[in-house]
Amino acid sequence: MSATTATGSAPLRLSVIGTGYLGATHAACMAELGFEVIGVDVDQAKVDRLQSGRVPFFEPELEEVLQRNLQAGRLRFTTSFAEAGAGADVHFICVGTPQTPGANAADLSQVRGSVDALAPHLQPGALVVGKSTVPVGTADELASRLAAAAGPDVEVAWNPEFLREGFAVADTLRPDRLVIGVRSARAEQILREVYQPLTDQGVPLLVMDFATAELVKVAANSFLATKISFINAMAEVCEAAGADVTLLAQAIGYDPRIGSRFLAAGLGFGGGCLPKDIRAFMARAGELGAEEALTFLREVDSINLRRRAHTVDLARAALGGSLGGRTVTVLGAAFKPDSDDVRDSPALDVAATLHNSGARVVVHDPKALENAARVYPNLIYQQDLIAALSDAELVLHLTEWREYRDLDPATIPGSGTRHCIDGRNTLDPQRWRAAGWTYRALGRPLA
Repeated sequence: MSATTATGSAPLRLSVIGTGYLGATHAACMAELGFEVIGVDVDQAKVDRLQSGRVPFFEPELEEVLQRNLQAGRLRFTTSFAEAGAGADVHFICVGTPQTPGANAADLSQVRGSVDALAPHLQPGALVVGKSTVPVGTADELASRLAAAAGPDVEVAWNPEFLREGFAVADTLRPDRLVIGVRSARAEQILREVYQPLTDQGVPLLVMDFATAELVKVAANSFLATKISFINAMAEVCEAAGADVTLLAQAIGYDPRIGSRFLAAGLGFGGGCLPKDIRAFMARAGELGAEEALTFLREVDSINLRRRAHTVDLARAALGGSLGGRTVTVLGAAFKPDSDDVRDSPALDVAATLHNSGARVVVHDPKALENAARVYPNLIYQQDLIAALSDAELVLHLTEWREYRDLDPATIPGSGTRHCIDGRNTLDPQRWRAAGWTYRALGRPLA
């Protein structure tokens, strides 16, 4: 690849500030596109692990990409902002923006801190590109902050990420679109050159102002969350009416104006993005005087959380009204399959509530048990799937890993009346019932 700066004088060099989920993926994939990349993090242990070729979280394909580019000499990691400032022309800010404790607003301390740490080391003409999900108006604030600290020659741009956990490598190397918010033709040209390997393959690149670029990510997440909560609201109605939400979703999904994606009724969404992003979006809209525009998101959030409480109610009913002393196996700890991320995991939230209600809760997950145990150490964790299921009076299927869908319930040892509640609507009801289990799914008839 022949990447050059906007002046054509030398190959572009990139830094990625923050090496969590977004940053580690972006750094490795930009190196895969042929750039020289330096990743920066304040956590020495994380830097050492990445430099040794190990990813500190589970993401399919990422470790192979990381190792390949470390070996090729295109990728390295450091804790030195000075090294990043001297060694790169374009700096991507990829740090976290968690929900502020006790409030809905986003906590921007990591974003501001990383920019402040980088500013004294930036070279004239450097471009600082935000990828973190932030409230609208943040790019303007950071531009003023950098102008004061590093001078007017340093520019800011905004380039939101659209990664799906479990598909992050593909979403970086083969995205469905690229969005950049810029103030100058020079910043646009630099980012066009950064992403030329992708646009040459036909990936659309959309150029816009800061505010619109910032809003694209939170608007997209809000729409997806709304679609998920819509079908879960329909599941509530289906349960009351004796209808089947899976057939309902199939039927309305054929309408091209609606589409079938994100119409899978179940336990609802979680993770480190959708829940906190829609709450931060509501908080920012209120600050801007547009609070009424997003009041529907309150109900989206409420429907989502209600699914968790409803699942606990179904578990209690399945066991005769009391959870005390009963053995319950929860299949899934990650908030979604192909990930070890347990942030705001609906599965773990339900598991903890069952435990607090007196149940003996055994949790299985192919990848997330270590992370889950750090958050909820009082639960029982079992790495062997059959062992996790062997004593269960009730099984809750709460994260849709393939191995749960492929499991033959007839191979699960045990006797007596046993119950299965499918919180993701992906198990085969006939197969479980034929193996002697009572089967219940969210939003579907009892039989």
